Amino acid sequence: MVGIVVYHVAYVTVDVSNKTQVAVFVLSGLTDDKRLETFLFTLFILIYLVTIFANLGLVAIVHNASDLQNPMYYFLSFLSLVDVFYSSTITPKTLYDLMSVKKTISFEGCALQFFFYAALASIDSLLLSTMSYDRYVAICHPLHYTSIMSKKKCLCLVLLCFSIGFLQSSVQTSCAFSLQYCGSNFINHFYCDAPLVLRLSCSDTVTCELATVYIVSAMAMGPLVTILLSYFLIVLTISRMQSAEGRKKAFSTCSSHLICISIFYGTIFFTYLRPPSRVFTVQDKVASIFYTAVTPMLNPLIYSLRNQDVRRTIIVSVQKQSMTCIRRF
Repeated sequence: MVGIVVYHVAYVTVDVSNKTQVAVFVLSGLTDDKRLETFLFTLFILIYLVTIFANLGLVAIVHNASDLQNPMYYFLSFLSLVDVFYSSTITPKTLYDLMSVKKTISFEGCALQFFFYAALASIDSLLLSTMSYDRYVAICHPLHYTSIMSKKKCLCLVLLCFSIGFLQSSVQTSCAFSLQYCGSNFINHFYCDAPLVLRLSCSDTVTCELATVYIVSAMAMGPLVTILLSYFLIVLTISRMQSAEGRKKAFSTCSSHLICISIFYGTIFFTYLRPPSRVFTVQDKVASIFYTAVTPMLNPLIYSLRNQDVRRTIIVSVQKQSMTCIRRF
């Protein structure tokens, strides 16, 4: 084991201004079991392909279907686009590492991967909260829905989500990767995550650790408060409806969104809202797989299977394509 560590350090450090700086990080990957690597590679490539095609397919459906031209599906199309890039930030590198003997990533590549991962994860969270606000307006203020959720306002909300996401990610990335790394270069994970990278720094990391905790807490709890408040008001409004059919219809428009929120926040809370530990376990990696690979795949599938408007549009599109093919033959 000592020989391996020396090998890593000897070949991944450079001398800058008489200070040794890590140039390459070594990732632990998903497993050390060679027998599992082929299975995991097959599983991950299937998840990734479904994620790409399902999300891009949903974007195409929303863009082309005239009956889906409203704010909810406008936000949903952006959520799908973000999920495509979010998944692509982690999964391709993971697939490559599963088939590689050396699971390495350059210092700059690690910083870039974390930058986009942190930005897109935050944008995902912010878009989910924006969609909850949209559902609140639609159910609690239906007569003013069109005027409140105008195209200009929807665009401003999307731009705000992206601006906040990339701004906070810039702060986290610049803080973590401006430190000195002169010791171990081994990251016990299958991608670069700031808390694990900070543990390797030989600089004082207190400021960066506090900044990371505050930013992650704000990006998780801020949107969650918006979601909880929106649905609290929605439940109050639904409970006052006289018609059982009206209550059922109002709730059905929120069910897909609620499932996506539960999956997204469930895995994040499992990972981050636990007593701090210096040991990164297998359970942590499994949770990470869920919110980096599985959740981006499930979002479009949930909306496609549970949302009547999307499901009806897909069926109509398939029927049209089938009729076109029949006519050609």
